[in-house]
Amino acid sequence: MIVVTGGAGFIGANLVKALNARGHQDVMVVDDLSDGTKFVNLADCTLGDYLDKDDFLARVKAELRGEIGGLPPIEAIFHEGACSDTTEWDGRFMLENNFEYSKVLLEYCQAKRIPFLYASSAATYGGSEVFVEDPAHEKPLNVYGYSKLLFDQYVRARWDEFDTQVVGFRYFNVYGPREQHKGKMASVAYHHHTQVQRGENPKLFGAWDGYDAGMQSRDFVYVGDVVDVNLWFLDNPEVSGIFNLGTGRAEPFKTIAETAIGFYSHKDGAKVEIEYIDFPDELKGRYQSYTRADINRLREAGYTAEFKTVREGVSAYLEWLNG
Repeated sequence: MIVVTGGAGFIGANLVKALNARGHQDVMVVDDLSDGTKFVNLADCTLGDYLDKDDFLARVKAELRGEIGGLPPIEAIFHEGACSDTTEWDGRFMLENNFEYSKVLLEYCQAKRIPFLYASSAATYGGSEVFVEDPAHEKPLNVYGYSKLLFDQYVRARWDEFDTQVVGFRYFNVYGPREQHKGKMASVAYHHHTQVQRGENPKLFGAWDGYDAGMQSRDFVYVGDVVDVNLWFLDNPEVSGIFNLGTGRAEPFKTIAETAIGFYSHKDGAKVEIEYIDFPDELKGRYQSYTRADINRLREAGYTAEFKTVREGVSAYLEWLNG
């Protein structure tokens, strides 16, 4: 059985769907469905089992104590579960949910010799202008980024102790199907889709931080490409490490808006244009105006597939949303 924590979430649900496509029908999803609307992400997937995240953690801890936890043999764990809200400032909650939980799963995977593939984040770089997997460039701007960095540091300090695969993925700006439940934390592409559907113009931040309006740029990576990288590492269990997972390109937010405008103008003749809004005060000093993944380490590990451009990925995503 393959376990996907956060399996009802954005990246997790896409992983479950892709594992099903590979013939894995025995996927165990671990999540918190207090927000029951997330069930739609799994409605077209086949699961072998589902466990609440607290129940799963309790069973893992029981087995680590030498008790019977009731878990089946596990082939690999994709640990995607986390609080990913970059505006959440409850540090105690964030570290318990993102750091302590991850530590227990890592210990379990090492004890049971199970590959452990986990979600880190480009938020670990924060205020840095260099995006290389090196402590010298890690400057998180929020407690979410710090929680991810803290676990990466925990992993790094124990590399010599590991005797099975451990992989951390520093996700850059991921977008694509199955993210609708994320609300304000959903991608700009999703927000542009919903804005146009409501008869509004797609909105972007105006000039800020030395960038012209809409020209703040990030490394936007399509969720299908993210899943492909995860599965490549599953197929190559001899490869471990912490890797940036982006396209290696920085593209402006304006390209997303232009792609959405072109899509809907072609689809239904909608007359829309970009609307620029003032940069919000609460994000000043806590916002990454530019990111671009250095993917040399990923390429050196052996991953060779190309990544979609923003125009390619956003067009595919809008097709899915309108399907």
